[in-house]
Amino acid sequence: MGRGAAHGRTDLLSDLVRGDPATFVRANTRPRPVPHAPEIMLRVADEAVPLWTKTEDELSAIGLPPPFWAFAWAGGQALARYLLDTPETVRGKRVLDVGCGSGLVAIAAMKAGAMQVTGADVDSFALAAIALNAAANGVVVSVTGDDLIGGPHPAVDLVTVGDLFYERDLSERLLAWLDGFLALGAPVLIGDPGRSYLPRSRLIALAEYTVPVTRDLEDADVKRSTVWRLVPG
Repeated sequence: MGRGAAHGRTDLLSDLVRGDPATFVRANTRPRPVPHAPEIMLRVADEAVPLWTKTEDELSAIGLPPPFWAFAWAGGQALARYLLDTPETVRGKRVLDVGCGSGLVAIAAMKAGAMQVTGADVDSFALAAIALNAAANGVVVSVTGDDLIGGPHPAVDLVTVGDLFYERDLSERLLAWLDGFLALGAPVLIGDPGRSYLPRSRLIALAEYTVPVTRDLEDADVKRSTVWRLVPG
């Protein structure tokens, strides 16, 4: 492809992104049942690598972050499955889903009977994806684009975290903040396939699953993923 054609495509994508994140989400995904939680439909990328590459190479200049919202990650699938299978975990409760991406765990919590679920993610495209996915599943999920980590602790009954322990700095900030919820008496559940910075010494296993994943992103077809309860240090 010539430079002019590439430049023209980037301009088109830039216009699309500036116009409406939801339009970009619709254009680059389609609804599919979640492999390990088929009760839930998510808008996911048809092909992982092209969307990820497009984001990194063509859209970084206009501020589009990696599209974590376009995939059903292993930790989120495990946590969603756990909530659907143990609805008493969330029934009638106020839930905060941190770094919610596609909204998978938040949707599972609502389907399992939560009174209210708030999905928190700093990516505006994730917030658009959550709204589309929640509507497609017939539930209502509140969203916030504020970076809550390190700030005040919202009044909730349960905190869920799906697959966020993949970077050192983020993991350290997140763990310190989650400790505040434990001090307030709010349990914290974590779904994770064994990411590098998972605080294993602080976790009690609740359930383990073999989760289908995207080989292009995970270099595997399945991931053993565990749902953990965080305990005080």
